[in-house]
Formats: sequence, C-alpha cells, structure tokens
Amino acid sequence: MTTYQVNVLNPKADKLLKDLADLDLISLLETSSDPFLAIVNRLRDNAGETPPTLEEITEEVETVRSQRYATSKA
Repeated sequence: MTTYQVNVLNPKADKLLKDLADLDLISLLETSSDPFLAIVNRLRDNAGETPPTLEEITEEVETVRSQRYATSKA
C-alpha cells in the first residue's frame, strides 16, 4: 500500500476523492495540519495499553536523580 499526502485546492478534487472512497478504491483519513498534534497522536498510539502510574514515574525520577547525584559527587 502506498500512502500520499494530498492538499486539495479545488472542491471538485475533494468530490472526486470522496467518490473514489465510496467505491472502495481508496481510503481517506483527514489529518490535522498541526505538526505538534500529529506527534502527540503518534506518541499516544505508541504508549501502550496502560500508562505508568504516578508511583512508577516517581520511582523512575528518583532513580535518575540519585544516579546523577552520585556521578556529580565523584
């Protein structure tokens, strides 16, 4: 499958694309033009089923902090 990004400049082209989608020749997916939102959505998709709990995050932060403190004192 090949994916293209198309910027529709004329409403007639939009109608043609929708007609092709109705015939099941192509599939259309509307995307946001905001690149930040695109990155956020991609990260959410890759996040997994269960996000880390606050306790897990706190534990990881404390581990990194203690490692950095140990290396800065050496």
